[in-house]
Amino acid sequence: MATPPRLIPLMRQFDFARERLTARLTGPVMDSGNGTDIAVPPMTDEEYLWEPVPDCWSVRRHAEGPGPGATVLVGAGDWGRDATPPPHPTPPPFTTLAWRLSHLSELLALRADHTNGSRTLTRDDHLVPGDAAGAIAVFDSGATAWRKALLDADDAALDTVGHSAYPYGSDPEDPFIETVWWVNQELLHHGAEIALLRDLYRARQR
Repeated sequence: MATPPRLIPLMRQFDFARERLTARLTGPVMDSGNGTDIAVPPMTDEEYLWEPVPDCWSVRRHAEGPGPGATVLVGAGDWGRDATPPPHPTPPPFTTLAWRLSHLSELLALRADHTNGSRTLTRDDHLVPGDAAGAIAVFDSGATAWRKALLDADDAALDTVGHSAYPYGSDPEDPFIETVWWVNQELLHHGAEIALLRDLYRARQR
């Protein structure tokens, strides 16, 4: 099936942001933005779980319970991500790199499932790793699944309200093309946050 022309620039943006974030997490180099390679060390487990300020939300072992201000840990496996039922705390808590990467991976994987999969997965089904390598692998899996959902979308799907039935956003009320745009914004802004946290962690070690 041919990719609808209006989807092509959004897919290119997604691919660029995904590649850039992956390189920023894994190294050994990343593009500075002007074609220059910059050395990047792989993310360590200590950095993944680093809490730069008190009372961070993060990912934690289910056996240890949620962190300060959180009431539940969402996610499958031995680990979960700090959360509360809506409404969420105001102001929102500061979240670790692990929390942000888990959130990003979850929204990609679950949106893919609620677009061209079983349409049954919940946050409690999504694996939350407690280590850096596992988290990067889960992110890659979610990004791959979402890209497959995009490749399966034709022109009619882009205009279909509720083509993505993802239950944790406005997807059921939005044309799919708007959901595609929003996912790109999530990847771009959370990717930038993660990159900044890597910079702060590196500066802290000096």
